Amino acid sequence: MIFSSMSFIVFLMAVLFLYAATDNYRQRAAIILVASLVFYGSWKPSYLLLLITSLTLNYGFYRTLQHSPSRAWLSLALVINLGVLVFFKYLGLFFQTLITMGGYFQFSVPVESPSWAQWALPLGVSFYTFHMLSVMIDVYRGNWVRPISFRAWSMYVTFFPHMIAGPILRASELVEQLEKLEPLKLDAVRLGALIFIGGLIKKTLLADNLAGIVEPLYAHPEQLNFFTSWLATLAFALQIYFDFSGYSEMAVGLARMFGVTLPRNFLYPYISRSVKEFWQRWHITLSRWLRDYLYISLGGSHCSFPRNMGNLMITMLLGGLWHGAGWNFVFWGFLHGSYLVGHRLLLHVYTWAGVTAGSITDRTLSWLGWPLTFILVCFTWVFFRANTFPDAWHISATMLGLAQPSGAIHVIRLSEQMIIAAALLVALLEPHIVAWFQRQGPLNWWRVASPVRGFAYAALVLALVVFGGDTQKFIYFDF
Repeated sequence: MIFSSMSFIVFLMAVLFLYAATDNYRQRAAIILVASLVFYGSWKPSYLLLLITSLTLNYGFYRTLQHSPSRAWLSLALVINLGVLVFFKYLGLFFQTLITMGGYFQFSVPVESPSWAQWALPLGVSFYTFHMLSVMIDVYRGNWVRPISFRAWSMYVTFFPHMIAGPILRASELVEQLEKLEPLKLDAVRLGALIFIGGLIKKTLLADNLAGIVEPLYAHPEQLNFFTSWLATLAFALQIYFDFSGYSEMAVGLARMFGVTLPRNFLYPYISRSVKEFWQRWHITLSRWLRDYLYISLGGSHCSFPRNMGNLMITMLLGGLWHGAGWNFVFWGFLHGSYLVGHRLLLHVYTWAGVTAGSITDRTLSWLGWPLTFILVCFTWVFFRANTFPDAWHISATMLGLAQPSGAIHVIRLSEQMIIAAALLVALLEPHIVAWFQRQGPLNWWRVASPVRGFAYAALVLALVVFGGDTQKFIYFDF
């Protein structure tokens, strides 16, 4: 079930009905936990075996670390969890890389990866593994001392609004809320529904329509010229933003219906004026996780300048690899790491040149940083989206004017260009739209006359039916 499907809406209505009928906390917790397991199992029941095994084993590690926060126990937990991720996510990449290197260096390797290495990646395994690791690391560091019951631990990991694709949460952000689940409140359901609808619009009207444009373009990179390669990449940049931010807002809305507050995961990333700012606005909870548990563990910025640059690069390389089992993702991380290193060096140049904060020069450079950042980020998306590494190289070369199309050029219709332009306009105006909506007060909507609200709902349903794209799974479900 994906959030934008009718089957999920029916599932949600049933869960809300059962939750509303409960009399006490135990019943409410049981409804949430069972609903989460049913939701996860609906994708593939066999995934539940790995999830429950991981839940139980890691709870044992958590309890052990709570009583004896030793480096040995934490290291064992890290090795086992990261080993599971490597086994399910990267074993195929290992064999494929071995085969490719064998062709270059003339040594004997299997003709193809063994069938037992071609596991289907269990849904959400990267996300729920990161959730459990964050608690254990926090316990070891002394940042989390409250005991967590197995029931609360299970709900924290499996809470269905966020378990498949985030936001990636710490225990301090969710456990206490799940330990105090309150009866259903009408205002919470209303506000959650409004947030959910906003995400649904992003996903169905924008991301899914853009997907229909992006897929044929990236399927035939040899048919792209300079203009169409840039337009295809712009379309994907907008698609992945509306797809993932739409999912995140739907997750926030769903949680709010049950009285649980989740943090924002996106904050208008395409208005960023530097790549550093972009990562403060894009997939915020993952950026924070990588910063707090990887970058700082490597030494962060409290070290020599060369080592600090190395820490940045390692963090982004591993962040790229986390996104997918392919060298194109590693190179995507390398590009972002290079941008961040370049930005850090540029700040030193500004200081050396005497550019002060708030000066005309500083403001001018800041404004020029927006189009440059947007172009640089769009360029990196090629390596995120291309079907193969060679395809990514070809498309990026075409975007730089270093390659030409072979055969017929793929023509992007005027209607498709209009969809891309409309999506770009929405992405740039979104901060102003949200600010206006917040000034009006979300719950004031329910004070609007019933006929007006009814007309708005009918118009929304009509728009979703007429203009909604073919239902697509969320992009980040693959990670």
